Amino acid sequence: MTALSLATSATIRKLAPGVLLSLAVAIASYLAAPLLKSLTGGRLALPDMVIALIIGIALHSAVMTPRFEPGMTFCVKKLLRWAIGLLGLRIALGDIIGLGLGVALLVVASMILTVVVAIWLAKALDRDAGFGALAGAANAVCGASATLAAATVVPDYKRKSADIAFTVVMANAISTVVMLAYPPLCVWLGYDARTTGIMLGATIHDMAQVVGAGYAVSESVGNTAVIVKLFRVFLLLPMVLAIGWYFVQQGERTGEAKVPVPVFAIVFLALCLLNSLMAASPALAASVGFPVIKSLLGEASKWGLLIAIAALGLGTSLKSILTIGWRHMAVFMGATFVILFLIIAGLKIAG
Repeated sequence: MTALSLATSATIRKLAPGVLLSLAVAIASYLAAPLLKSLTGGRLALPDMVIALIIGIALHSAVMTPRFEPGMTFCVKKLLRWAIGLLGLRIALGDIIGLGLGVALLVVASMILTVVVAIWLAKALDRDAGFGALAGAANAVCGASATLAAATVVPDYKRKSADIAFTVVMANAISTVVMLAYPPLCVWLGYDARTTGIMLGATIHDMAQVVGAGYAVSESVGNTAVIVKLFRVFLLLPMVLAIGWYFVQQGERTGEAKVPVPVFAIVFLALCLLNSLMAASPALAASVGFPVIKSLLGEASKWGLLIAIAALGLGTSLKSILTIGWRHMAVFMGATFVILFLIIAGLKIAG
């Protein structure tokens, strides 16, 4: 065997235990999600990401050993970036252009201010600025996915893993609550179908809850909400880069944030442009089998994120989560109220 093959074999042996354990937790959570929903008659429906996080945290004390740690770190640091890059396939620029300049500017401004306020709140409440960035990104962009993406450029600090886990759980929990609360709020505010769709798509954290809230009102509301939400997902790349730039300006060491465009960001943007091209040329897309490729890569992205969050849970101590106090909750909820207020105010001004 050559030196290269020997080194590769050694790396695989080193990473395999942690990667396989994370994969096992991911598979268990994927199977448990529909089972839990069925057993509770639909009253308790948790996304597989949240279940993976919970299972991982429950197993932490038993598996946090030198044997599993390298593979788990690989999943959180490397696999996560690949999965985020593949999220670009969700975006088509044509749908975003159809929103109009006014709506786009409102969404962008509200997202930026949400992250800025979240970081300010974290500092004001004596929390780490990194947690403010995580909470801000979760509220401004797309919940768990944005939290994990922002974590790649937020500097390491003592409670970072616990803060990531807390933010993921909060994003899902609050997103589920507002999915039920925001449609009646839109009725009370007197919004028409288009305005309702804009409000839901611009304020709810996760895509699944945006879909649930929008299409529960009507198909037209759902369509508008999804497009607005996809625009926020499209802004994941610049938002992550902006967060990394902020910490670099503060003199923090953020690794990839010092590189103008990380590799996962290039992949994200390239796939977004490719998806836009194929959306504009259905015949070309069909001739090269793009729908099948997109579906496969979409599944790869989903599983990559699921495995990464399982690894994150495995590396997170329950004790560290339980010691999180009201200040963390205040930062996250503050960001949620900020983006809601900004969108409502912007829609009011727009008439």
